[in-house]
Amino acid sequence: MTTISDWPQWPTQILQLEQAGKVTRTFRRLDPERQQAVVLAILDEAIEKGPASLNIKQVAERAGVAVGSLYAYFGSREGLLDFAVELCVRFMNDTFNAYRAYLAALPLREGLAAYLMGGVEWGQTQLGLVRFFARAAYQGDPLLQERVVQPVGETLLAIVREMLQAAAARGELRPDVDLEATTRLIHALTLAVGDSQMLPYLNTYFRVTDETVSPERLLAALGELIMRGVGK
Repeated sequence: MTTISDWPQWPTQILQLEQAGKVTRTFRRLDPERQQAVVLAILDEAIEKGPASLNIKQVAERAGVAVGSLYAYFGSREGLLDFAVELCVRFMNDTFNAYRAYLAALPLREGLAAYLMGGVEWGQTQLGLVRFFARAAYQGDPLLQERVVQPVGETLLAIVREMLQAAAARGELRPDVDLEATTRLIHALTLAVGDSQMLPYLNTYFRVTDETVSPERLLAALGELIMRGVGK
């Protein structure tokens, strides 16, 4: 999967955010590596301190730029966080949406395995972004719930829904399956399994894998559970 450093839509998204008034032309004119260093510095600071306590001086130190430069890019501390949040949500949704048709075309068991393992592998390459999203998802900040968690959650739910709809159309599912309720249940299961593999502190609570139960063994059991529950 795409990482934020090789996201092909990066220049287009920066231009759109400039047009929306969330960043200045000065920032857009920086080279992509410098832009990404600034964005990652914002995320790192937000992860460590929490978005509400983000310190613009610390962001500047992490990014290797002057505080005045950050104000020239974003106008304010609030504008800096607003830009980073918007860019990250766009990146995550763009990345996930790129695989929707591919996953729906696979047999359901294979599609779910690819969806789950592909997401975990991608998340392990984007740990800063994943930790920022996890803070938003699991610590209940109302602003981030609405701006970050809900739009990404809706995209992931839609991917699972489309896989189940395609499987039903191919005749893989029993005709009496409640597709919407099943979609939401599988969505919750895959989040618990996937997040616990990217964020070890969640696995401490969920107890999904350990030295006796490997991710591969768990994935096989999950596929069997789902297919026995909804398959013909």
